[in-house]
Amino acid sequence: MIIDSHAHYDDEAFEEDRDNLLQSMQSNGIEKIINVGANIKGSRASIALSEQYPFIYAAVGVHPSDTEELNEEKMAWLKEVSKKEKVVAIGEIGLDYYWPEPDREIQKKWFIRQMELAQEVNLPVIIHSRDAAQDTVEILKQFPANGVIHCYSYSKEMAQEYIKMGFYIGVGGVVTFKNAKKLKEVVENIPLTSIVLETDCPYMAPEPNRGKRNNSAYIRYVAEKIAELKGITYEEVVEQTEKNARDMYRL
Repeated sequence: MIIDSHAHYDDEAFEEDRDNLLQSMQSNGIEKIINVGANIKGSRASIALSEQYPFIYAAVGVHPSDTEELNEEKMAWLKEVSKKEKVVAIGEIGLDYYWPEPDREIQKKWFIRQMELAQEVNLPVIIHSRDAAQDTVEILKQFPANGVIHCYSYSKEMAQEYIKMGFYIGVGGVVTFKNAKKLKEVVENIPLTSIVLETDCPYMAPEPNRGKRNNSAYIRYVAEKIAELKGITYEEVVEQTEKNARDMYRL
C-alpha cells in the first residue's frame, strides 16, 4: 500500500467528484494521503478532510506565494490547530522566486516564522523551494528540523546536502517526463531510504496522464519509474517509501 505524501484534495478541481474519488483510493492501493495546506483557507480544508476520512492526514501552513496574507493572528491559529491529532506537518512553506511577488524579504520572514513554529510544536516541515536553492538551504541550516523537500527540482549534489540535513526528497510525476533528466539523475544517485512518493494532485500528473487532472491512483507510475531507474522491483520502492513517509510523519 502506498502513502501519497503530498496532495491537495481541497482544490476546486475536485469539487464535482471528490468524495467518490477519495472513497476509491484504498481499492487503488493507496493506504494514506497527506492533504497539504497552501494557505489559511487550504489549511482549514485539509483539517476538515482529515476529520472526514480516516486515511487522510493534514499539513497546515502557508505557501510562499501566499505569505502576504500572514500576520501574527494567523500564526497563532496555525499554532493552535497544529496540536490536532491528525495534523502531522507544517507545510507547505518555503521560498518561490519564480515570480516577482511576494517580495523576497516577505517570503523569508514568514518562512522563518513557520520554521520556528514547526520547531515549537515539534512537527516535520514540507518545503516548497523554487529558484531559491541557496536561500532555502541557509534558512534550513538555522533549524534542527526534518521533513521533505517537496517536488524536488535541484541538482543531485544539492539533494545530498538536504539528505545530510535530515530531509527526504519528494518525487512525483515529473520523474516520468521525457525531459526530466536532472530529476532522474537525482533518483539514481540518492538512496531509496531518502525518497517519499507524492502526487501534488491535481497538478503534475505523470505519464501516461500528463496534462490531465492528477490523483493519488496515478502515483504507481511514479513508483514504477523509480524502480526502473534504480534497477529494483516496484514492490521494493513501495515498501521503502511507505516506511519513509511513516517515519517522517510519525504515522
